[in-house]
Amino acid sequence: MNDTQKTELFEKYPIPKAVMTMAIPTIISSLVMVIYNLADTYFVGILNDPIQNAAVTLAAPVLLAFNAVNNLFGVGSSSMMSRALGKKEYDTVRSSSAFGFYCALLCGVLFSLLYTAFRHPLINILGADAQTYTATGEYLKWTVTYGAAPAILNVVLAYLVRSEGASLHASVGTMSGCLLNIVLDPIFILPWGFNLGASGAGLATFLSNCVACLYFFVLLFIKRKSTYVSVNPAALRLNKTIIIGVCGVGIPAAIQNLLNVTGMTVLNNFTSSFGSDAVAAMGIAQKINMVPLYFSLGLSQGLMPLISYNYASGNIDRMKKSFLFAVKISLTFMFAVTAGYYFGSGFLTKLFMKNPEIVSYGSLFLKGLCLALPFLCMDFLAVGVFQACGLGKKAFLFAILRKIILEIPALFIWNFIWPLYGLAYAQATAEIVLSVAAVIVLYRLFTGLENKKRQSANT
Repeated sequence: MNDTQKTELFEKYPIPKAVMTMAIPTIISSLVMVIYNLADTYFVGILNDPIQNAAVTLAAPVLLAFNAVNNLFGVGSSSMMSRALGKKEYDTVRSSSAFGFYCALLCGVLFSLLYTAFRHPLINILGADAQTYTATGEYLKWTVTYGAAPAILNVVLAYLVRSEGASLHASVGTMSGCLLNIVLDPIFILPWGFNLGASGAGLATFLSNCVACLYFFVLLFIKRKSTYVSVNPAALRLNKTIIIGVCGVGIPAAIQNLLNVTGMTVLNNFTSSFGSDAVAAMGIAQKINMVPLYFSLGLSQGLMPLISYNYASGNIDRMKKSFLFAVKISLTFMFAVTAGYYFGSGFLTKLFMKNPEIVSYGSLFLKGLCLALPFLCMDFLAVGVFQACGLGKKAFLFAILRKIILEIPALFIWNFIWPLYGLAYAQATAEIVLSVAAVIVLYRLFTGLENKKRQSANT
């Protein structure tokens, strides 16, 4: 995509076309990622062994912690890059991408080393017991000890490529790894293949992330004369403006994901006290619920470069209309999915495991979890706008409100009121409050930007 095409996409495309051009590839890649996450659960579930399924669920917070690095250097760098594009500061775009890439690589290596050094107490903290410890450790060996760096770089490179409008290339790179993972899962997990169980799921994930990284490196080499994304060490500069710009957005986004890890760990520890069947069922319900969640996340991520560019260039009207169009799409989809999930929860859970007790648990869990979806999409879109505009403090406050003030206390309260089953309603409780807060804060933000533009025009 050349400079003229990039300018037309961000500045001149009709709003629906611009939003969908950026969002559709990102949504599709997000949904493929969900299928790839569901594949682990589905193929491990075929073994009909709650211990193997519980291992994948218990390991999830560690993999979710990767998103802290992804957001720190992926969201932070891409926001900085898109805003620099809006200001036509192309050297800043190149330096920001190099900074994000090499910092992500360093963090991936450190993640592997730290997990490996402290794996024994960490696996216990995750909620593993004597039954699930070995299977959880085997899954994490491949996904973290060996796989942290490629898993993180895969996502960060997608953010960097997407920041200049190449949403399709970013999505193809992500999907290449996901699709390979789906192909490899049954080969490594099932008895007719290597029969490795949860360990095989981890190995498939590791190999697929390596392939996705290879795609991005080849892409950047081919486009080296037409892209502003750079992984050349010569482009790496520890410029104060770039560091502040990246970290100002990235650190709050990273903290938000660490709080998500904390919330999931608390949930898993509550659930694990009711046995491996309950843990496996909660994991299945969460994975099913990831489909609409990742749709909303994909829409938010696809929208971010468009918001960033128009915010930096001062086109507030286009920025606002793009956001409102995304809201209409997301809310319509979420209400439809919520209805389908609520009334089809038993059928959906049974697709992943035939164990009657797990199906009973899972269907009730899914009914509670899906109620949060329409409200959660507003939270995602609001935080996406804050990150796109470099308003890291607002994104951070929403993260604190979501997990520390609302969701984690709600887990304790709901578990006291309705032991085990009430846990699934904690997220909905938090998201209802957050969606109201999102509407209020966004209204004030857009009104303030419009007033500032009018004042500037009158002077």
